[in-house]
Amino acid sequence: MSDDLSSFLAKRSASAERPLAGLTVLVVEDSRFACEALRLMCLRSGARICRADCLRAARRHLQTYRPNVVIVDLGLPDGSGDELIAQIKATSAPAVFGISGDAGSAALAMAAGADGFLEKPIESLALFQNTILAGLPDHARHAGPRRIDEAPLIPDPLALQDDLSQMADALREPPEAARLGYVAQFLTGVARAAHDAALADAASALERAPSPAAVARLSSVVNARLSERAAF
Repeated sequence: MSDDLSSFLAKRSASAERPLAGLTVLVVEDSRFACEALRLMCLRSGARICRADCLRAARRHLQTYRPNVVIVDLGLPDGSGDELIAQIKATSAPAVFGISGDAGSAALAMAAGADGFLEKPIESLALFQNTILAGLPDHARHAGPRRIDEAPLIPDPLALQDDLSQMADALREPPEAARLGYVAQFLTGVARAAHDAALADAASALERAPSPAAVARLSSVVNARLSERAAF
């Protein structure tokens, strides 16, 4: 589909209830739980969504498809998302947004050329829509008032369980500084999205000072959460 036709369809079908209708959003996000929240926001806004869980998968996707919007997590398992942001802005035309649980990463995303930044956890549909619309080119942006659906967005708890299971496996592997740093960063973001203070404290402790004791503490909290979920 040509860029002109894509723009026409997006403009024609956008509405006050679904201001992102006609747009395709590629979410580059390693956390299934975080991606599930974004999926619900995109669906409420009328957009289609695709997911890539790492830089390699995102680059492979972009070789074949042309999304209108790309949302890139700054901390990915195979590198930093700002590399992908810079690459996309240098070679193609979609609106690109950085996303991270670390507000300090906004500067990194914007320096790479991002059109905007979203801080996790994203729980406001109005904020999500405002950020995406502000970064779109004029011809693709819905103009006029919008009606915000204030019904709560509740991500699938199975997505959270998948994230926790993946990190439980990673914590059982032989300790390695780079892996532990990634696990700590990943679980800090998941904990914030799930409003789990104990998990956030344990993940932050590992990030600040990696040690066998910190690994054991975080593993204990993660396994406890998995046991709690298995009981239901």
